[in-house]
Amino acid sequence: MGIILWLIIGGVIGWLASIIMRTDAQQGIFLNIIVGIIGAFIGGLIFAGGSINNAGLSLYSFLVSLLGAVVLLAIVNLVRRGRVR
Repeated sequence: MGIILWLIIGGVIGWLASIIMRTDAQQGIFLNIIVGIIGAFIGGLIFAGGSINNAGLSLYSFLVSLLGAVVLLAIVNLVRRGRVR
């Protein structure tokens, strides 16, 4: 059940982050899931000391994951275009 929850929540987080960073038209659902999962990992490392995966689903963990996904998309935009949108 855990992997299915990761995929669903990761997709939602990646989709929201892509809307915030205005890259939604460039990526599909698969990339949204990848961005959401990697963003949750990055957010957990930055804000929760790497322990976000051990915590249950809460508003704090959702926001940390979303912020991590936005940071990930900002880094990707910086590398690809030389600027952050």
